[in-house]
Amino acid sequence: MKKILFASALILSVLSCTENKPENTPAVDNAVDNAESSVSGTLKSYRDENMIDKIYSELIKNDKNLKLLDDKLVQLYEENRKVLALYAEILHKSESFYLDAKSLAGTIKDSLLKQQVEKEITISSDQYDLTISKVKELMAKVNQNIDDINNQYTAFKIRKTLPEIGKYQNAHPLKTDSLESLIKKQNELLNELKNLK
Repeated sequence: MKKILFASALILSVLSCTENKPENTPAVDNAVDNAESSVSGTLKSYRDENMIDKIYSELIKNDKNLKLLDDKLVQLYEENRKVLALYAEILHKSESFYLDAKSLAGTIKDSLLKQQVEKEITISSDQYDLTISKVKELMAKVNQNIDDINNQYTAFKIRKTLPEIGKYQNAHPLKTDSLESLIKKQNELLNELKNLK
């Protein structure tokens, strides 16, 4: 009997919690609420995006300058990827060649011939390293620039979205009424359960 009474009281408690939803605040136009509704209202997956990206995506929809900036960055990232991939492929093939050549030269049984071939490989490899030193330096600069651009853009997005989270917080003030009411009901039920014999 006590178990049935306890289960009934627990169900009533849960139901009363769901009925005491926070007051409906008037809808205020802010990117946070719009971002949340966009996520649930579209088929696009936002799992990899964080709140900054979601809010910023909403801001882009209504700001042509932000959209142009974002498009520029996307285009630059794509160009960066393509250019570096081209150079990386060429460098990788040359490096693989020299590794394979050294490995294969190591299998030569004639020690004098082996030394001559290894020396020729080293000379060729050293000359190639001199030839590509400027290329590697420029590739490093490209990567550094992309890192700097990412850092600046991330800082810009955070600064741009800070006012939006402020608007959201103002539109959804957290009042304690519902929580206090719930605690009161919980305490009443708790006292009732303690007095059961």
